Amino acid sequence: MKILILGGYGNFGARIGKALASDPRLEILVGGRSLAPAQALASSLGATARGVCIDVDASDFLGRLNELAPGLVIHTAGPFQGQDYRVPLQIAQAGAHYIDLADGRRFVCDFAAQVDAAFRRAGRSAISGASTVPALSAAVVDHLAAGWQCLHSIDTCIAPAQSAPRGKATLAGVLAYCGEPIRILENGQWVQRPGWASPTPVRFARLKPRRGALCDIPDLELFPARYPGVETVMFRAALEVGLAQQAFAALSFLRQKRLLAAPRKLAPLLHSLGRAFDPLGSALGGMVVRVAGLDARGQPARRAWHIAADHDHGPEIPCMAAILLARRLARGEQLPVGAQACTGLLALAEFAPEFARWRMATDIVEE
Repeated sequence: MKILILGGYGNFGARIGKALASDPRLEILVGGRSLAPAQALASSLGATARGVCIDVDASDFLGRLNELAPGLVIHTAGPFQGQDYRVPLQIAQAGAHYIDLADGRRFVCDFAAQVDAAFRRAGRSAISGASTVPALSAAVVDHLAAGWQCLHSIDTCIAPAQSAPRGKATLAGVLAYCGEPIRILENGQWVQRPGWASPTPVRFARLKPRRGALCDIPDLELFPARYPGVETVMFRAALEVGLAQQAFAALSFLRQKRLLAAPRKLAPLLHSLGRAFDPLGSALGGMVVRVAGLDARGQPARRAWHIAADHDHGPEIPCMAAILLARRLARGEQLPVGAQACTGLLALAEFAPEFARWRMATDIVEE
């Protein structure tokens, strides 16, 4: 199978290329706007990889797809907040399968309605959100609440390591909703809360406690539909350095007061300044997912899944779902024809070899 990775030499695309290049069944096309860095990365991946110049915004994008003729396109060229569906629709026209790492709420939640018909006509699969959310987060919730009578709350927090590599596109994505009203399900009611405001304490199994703030991600909308009866769904991000978390809270406040027009435009500056905080942090990051409900006996239960990723390996986690799904296709296994968000396609056990590969520690705690 020939796999084209859009954004192939970026923070996540390069990691996916390195993981898949070890499979002799796969030919990896490292795609990007600039040929030189694409070729440089491809040369480090071995004989089955090559760099190609392809621009998702160019008028000849579909023509380039037809020339390259990939069997699968993995789209990592974010941020997905504000993107339309021209890229996946043209990939359907080219007759390829599609997987993306989108975490933009509207992009992922509206994905099936916008592109399902095109991929069904092509007889191909299209999966959006093959990343930490909602692919891994849904697999964790399914595992934690397996056999339960009902699920009342889901509370997720991602805690990146301060020194871990981070992309400008990722930062631009999170700044897009800084200070903006985010619609969440809270105690059975849909309410609005500002993004990145009012950080609250979060406990982790192998990390020091941090303060996490609300982020706008697909789970906030997908999980109430996926788990009928759930009353609260929360997702937060907890930066390791308190000063950095306070800076985001300050930007949120300024945006709420309309004293800051577009926090997203600050992404290049903040990306550069972020390294100044590195001496205050570490290479250890992680994530926790907490669920509460009634267990199989009808008794109240609270359970949490934790993961800790040391040595700046945390950015490998958002890449794992796309890697696992690509390997499925390479083995000749079928994914559902048509388009869907990446929930219910992967079980938590399937991630275990990837966690082990990067020496990540996981814990399930009865609380």
